[in-house]
Amino acid sequence: MHDQSRLLSSSLLRRAAIIAGILLILLAGLNVGIKWYGERILAAGHTTDTSEVEITIGNDRLKLARNTLRTPSERQGGESERIDLYLTWPDLKGYEDANRAIFDDPAQSAGLIFVQLSQSTMSEDMSGRFGPIYSRLTEGEPVPLKHGLLLHRLRADSGYGREVIVTGERENSDTFVARCLLPQTPQEATGSDCQRDIHIGQDLSLFYRFSANLLPQWQKLDADVKNYVAQRLGKDGNP
Repeated sequence: MHDQSRLLSSSLLRRAAIIAGILLILLAGLNVGIKWYGERILAAGHTTDTSEVEITIGNDRLKLARNTLRTPSERQGGESERIDLYLTWPDLKGYEDANRAIFDDPAQSAGLIFVQLSQSTMSEDMSGRFGPIYSRLTEGEPVPLKHGLLLHRLRADSGYGREVIVTGERENSDTFVARCLLPQTPQEATGSDCQRDIHIGQDLSLFYRFSANLLPQWQKLDADVKNYVAQRLGKDGNP
């Protein structure tokens, strides 16, 4: 009787060991599958392809690296009404294996510049609109900020909610003007706190969004983003 019990116990132990082994194999396979699927999800919509594609918007033609264009359809080239780019700051690079965390992790989005290029629909860019439009919607005296910037508060009935206007004067150039929804703390900053648009090329509107944490670098930021696009247009607006 005792021998029979021992045999049953040994049999059950062997079966339990086999089942445990199978479960471990399945679990390991599942972990590999989850990791593979997770990497596919993270890379969804992105590409590391740095080859250039030619895109025409109105009278302007650009040559842009595919890994800077946000959607797969834009990477086909041809005529378009609008294109969207994302670039790292300060090196203005597109998606790469080395910087994928900045693109994939929302907590690091403050390290990205989001650029939109479209045909101009207004006669004035944001700098030109400050005098005739934004200045008439402000209230109180401008508040001096660091780095040569002024903060202009907008009236409650202006239609801009909690946004403010930030301006900066510079020699031999127009006034820097940006609309911002300033975060309460630097840690709450995102890649879309501030926005600005510039006329460039023959008939292009260069609209870009950036983190409020980059305001101290406003002169370099504005010049570098403008130069980035200008270099891909060529001197006469054509590559």
